[in-house]
Amino acid sequence: MIRLAIGTLRRHRGAYLGTFLAALLAVALLAGAGLLLFSVLTATPPADRFEATTAVVSGAREVTLTTTREKHKKGKTKTKTERLSGAGTLPADLASRLAALPGVARVVPDAAFPVELTTAAGPVWGADAAPVIGHGWSSAALTPYRLRAGRPPAAGEAVVDADLAARGGLTVGDAVRITTRTGVRSLRLAGIAAPAGRDALPAQGALFLADGEVAAISGLAGPTAVAVLAQPGADRAALLAAVRARAGDAPVLTGADRVRADLPGALPDYIGPISVFGFTIGITAFAAIFVLTGTVALGVRQRLRELALLRTIGATPRQLRRLLGAESLVLAAVAALPGLPLGVLVAHLVAARFRHLGVVPAQFTVRVNPVVLLLAGFAGALVTLVAARFAGRRAVRIAPAQALTDTAVAPRGGMAARAVAALVAAAGAVAVLTFVPLGGPFGMGMTFISSALLLCAVAALGPLLVRLVAALPRRLSAGTGAAGWLAAATTRAEVRRTAAVAVPLVLMFAINAPLLLNGELLARLAGDQQSARLAGATTLVTGATGLPLDTAARVAALPGVTGAVATVPTRVVLAQGGKPQDHAAQGLLRTGADGALDLAVEAGALAGDGTFAASADLADSYGWRLGDEVPLWLPDGERVVLRLSARYTRHRGFGELTLPAGLVAAHDPRGLVTMVALRHSDGAVAERIRQRWPDLRVVPTAAATRTDDGNQQGAWELLVVVSLGFAAIAVVNTFAISAAARRREFADLRLAGATARQVHRLVDREALITVTAGLVLAVAVTSAVVVPFSLAQDGVFRLVVAPATYLVLLAGVAGLGLAGGALPVRLVLRRRDLPALGDR
Repeated sequence: MIRLAIGTLRRHRGAYLGTFLAALLAVALLAGAGLLLFSVLTATPPADRFEATTAVVSGAREVTLTTTREKHKKGKTKTKTERLSGAGTLPADLASRLAALPGVARVVPDAAFPVELTTAAGPVWGADAAPVIGHGWSSAALTPYRLRAGRPPAAGEAVVDADLAARGGLTVGDAVRITTRTGVRSLRLAGIAAPAGRDALPAQGALFLADGEVAAISGLAGPTAVAVLAQPGADRAALLAAVRARAGDAPVLTGADRVRADLPGALPDYIGPISVFGFTIGITAFAAIFVLTGTVALGVRQRLRELALLRTIGATPRQLRRLLGAESLVLAAVAALPGLPLGVLVAHLVAARFRHLGVVPAQFTVRVNPVVLLLAGFAGALVTLVAARFAGRRAVRIAPAQALTDTAVAPRGGMAARAVAALVAAAGAVAVLTFVPLGGPFGMGMTFISSALLLCAVAALGPLLVRLVAALPRRLSAGTGAAGWLAAATTRAEVRRTAAVAVPLVLMFAINAPLLLNGELLARLAGDQQSARLAGATTLVTGATGLPLDTAARVAALPGVTGAVATVPTRVVLAQGGKPQDHAAQGLLRTGADGALDLAVEAGALAGDGTFAASADLADSYGWRLGDEVPLWLPDGERVVLRLSARYTRHRGFGELTLPAGLVAAHDPRGLVTMVALRHSDGAVAERIRQRWPDLRVVPTAAATRTDDGNQQGAWELLVVVSLGFAAIAVVNTFAISAAARRREFADLRLAGATARQVHRLVDREALITVTAGLVLAVAVTSAVVVPFSLAQDGVFRLVVAPATYLVLLAGVAGLGLAGGALPVRLVLRRRDLPALGDR
């Protein structure tokens, strides 16, 4: 059977070229997406700051909740965790208690905290805009860092790593300024240090202070970690057991786990990229299945006479199915040879673009894994095999007598099964769009699922739907002359062929348009709400690296300011049903009577200490009512209970929770104000700020009310480009296969006296009817998804979210469809391919 399949592929190279290209691209995209997901799932921190230690006792880095539920008279225990955005501290006396243990050579308490480093030339960051992390000088021994120049820092001095010194043009003796949540300080550079063999650790810059100044500058109540260095020859197992006993509930980390004791902000975050790449592989897998099924089905229809001939010589339907399956496996194996290397290239290109957009950390690299590549090749082969079996399930039952006729037609039937499949898929889409909260964090993912289900329904009922939606275009085409009349008749008689070409057009538009349009809608709504929130403010004050809270308070207290709001961004963890989840939040400092920030409070009022406010959507999802006492975890793991005092609706681009700014600044490791919105009628206020704080940026509100969602939208656009490219090639393949299958038909038209120009006009009219039918179905699917998503966001019915983007997508798909329908036929109609008849 394999030998026969290989012989068949050799004889029908042209017929299988489209299927080969589709399989190659499917394998490449599956391999690329799989490598990206594998790389992000297995990504590790680029360096271990504690590599010179034996063990590290870490402060809180995550919230862990354990719940027990009764199920079938048995208790079922579940443990859920959520990462903190900050770092908890340990007792100040823990280091001394650990130092007394036998076998301990040295114990080093480590206090890590974010630092904004500024020179006369401006802010200084690490490589790839990495944050600068402050430590006491004793922490240098944990890596270890060694001085390259200068000496250890004394009071009022600092040591920076060699990379920061090079980026800031710093030498020993230079003056630098640091900003932390406790204030702004000027320091003198006492030295430059670096780890052995390198200038700095990746992903973080290092700044060291005198140990006695760490508490005052960082605002920490204790160390964020305590490192233990063992004596040579000490019993490590006994030592670790003793350390765990003294550490209590605090985790004791060893080996590769030691890196988890570092400050979360100093480690690359791969949580977001996991969902992005998971979404990418979902889109790729669906498009691959969809495209390959249609392409293989069209290729099988092209061979109906050959299958009928095999039936006349005694081949059974089972044998034909085995033949088609063997052909598909051989084709997929051949396609995988160039497809897998192409997938590696795709993974590197996408990763580079995502690094540029900031979707993944700058340190992210693609890891080429043979198992992932083999799985991608296997998935491509499996999809091709399933597509071949699905496409050939009716074709193999062709009557043997049809081998003697001029036209072979696949047995009809199966509409009942198609209708059931379409009904189930459509019902699933309706259920998702109706019962799943599209306004929540999973709204974009749900739109993809609903689009995919609706596309499955369209594919199942493709011939019937195309017959219905193409009725009007056919009627209009029939009135445009003989070519138009014949095109209408052809598309009506060959509705399955028309559907096979139209459905990929539906896929091309309807799988990508909702992602792009809904992404634009979210960005627009965030920008509109940002403008509305700050409509009452006159001036915005920001700093290049953020402002300490006390500086923001002094700005708000200037003469002439009638109202001010300072915001401190943070993240807090909430729990529902034993599952912790973090949410974006803002710390608010409000002064004055006039509202410089309007959150559109719909119930209650923004209050002070001991209270918080929540977006209406979040309050509804958690079932909160005004006055409820709600526990939440702050960035350093501190659990507090606050009273809900208000619900607001303008949370996009801002945060779902607001807390007292002082509480946030005390528990967020950065704790800096990003913006002070002022309301004033005195035109001299801005000048007073510039004179007193020359480093601050003072701008009118109208000039700075845009939100920066470019990275997220850029990620959606890149996904759309990948999907569009795959679908576009599938459309061209489908048209090419269809044109190649009609060579004899075109030859008969030429023999009957038709000129090449007349055949061109016929094919152009057919392509126009097909493209129109495909776009009508695509717009219907897109509207069915976009409208509910729009209603879920703000209650506004939007049929077209972004007219310009919509028209560009429509024009692009239509242009590709028309070109894909015209060009292959013009190649087929070359004189050496058809009877050499003169055009008369």
